[in-house]
Amino acid sequence: MAVKKLRPITPSQRHTIVDSYDDITASRPEESLVVPIKKSGGRNDDGKMTMRYVGGGHKRMYRIIDFKRNKHGIEGIVKTVEYDPNRTARIALVYYKDGEKRYIIAPNGIKVGQKIMSGETATPEIGNALFLKDIPLGTLIHAIELRPGQGADIARSAGTYAQLAARDGKYAIIKLPSGETRMILTTCLATIGTVSNGDHMQEQLGKAGRSRWAGRRPRVRGVAMNPVDHPMGGGEGRASGGHPRSRKGLLAKGFKTRKNKTTDKYIIERRKK
Repeated sequence: MAVKKLRPITPSQRHTIVDSYDDITASRPEESLVVPIKKSGGRNDDGKMTMRYVGGGHKRMYRIIDFKRNKHGIEGIVKTVEYDPNRTARIALVYYKDGEKRYIIAPNGIKVGQKIMSGETATPEIGNALFLKDIPLGTLIHAIELRPGQGADIARSAGTYAQLAARDGKYAIIKLPSGETRMILTTCLATIGTVSNGDHMQEQLGKAGRSRWAGRRPRVRGVAMNPVDHPMGGGEGRASGGHPRSRKGLLAKGFKTRKNKTTDKYIIERRKK
């Protein structure tokens, strides 16, 4: 996967860096695995705007992704690698030997025609889903479960991965993309390899219109508002607005908002600041 810089034929194209889509092998999704998405435009059932800066955007169909990888011991063949408008990573369409079709998050380096499998009989190769107790130490993994059978929760975004650092009894010690180190049960599934489309972070929109295509309306800065509208609004001239905070007054940029979680006891080392 690569990105390409456009020739500056227009002012917006001077700074635009877009996806090259070299790794895409199909232009239309599998019809049996897509469902429609209804857009709200940020409005609730009464038509009242409850979420600002949401609206517009291109129509999308949701691709049903297999995050559980629970077809243990059944071999599948990768038929296509496709674009998914609902996530940054690529998805791969897998045909299983029993006739079922499923989408999975495409790992980096997966090829059409490649055979994949999940479960205890699978080998630790790219695209295979194994229990953490069966994965060799030091392996890069993604699409990791937090609870057995719940489905992948961690490292699903483009280019992300975690590393299996050690095992301690019934727990595996995982180093996460954020730098956090935590314990996860060894009976949880994870997929071998890193997530595809790692160059996604290099893309640049280049113009406001591309943000509108994604359904994002212009966001107004708090310091540009009046005091009645935002805690950082008002003041004579171009006032900085005081300490950064949200519209409801919650402090930002350094103020810890994480509440006491029941899973805190599994965190060995916090993420990097």
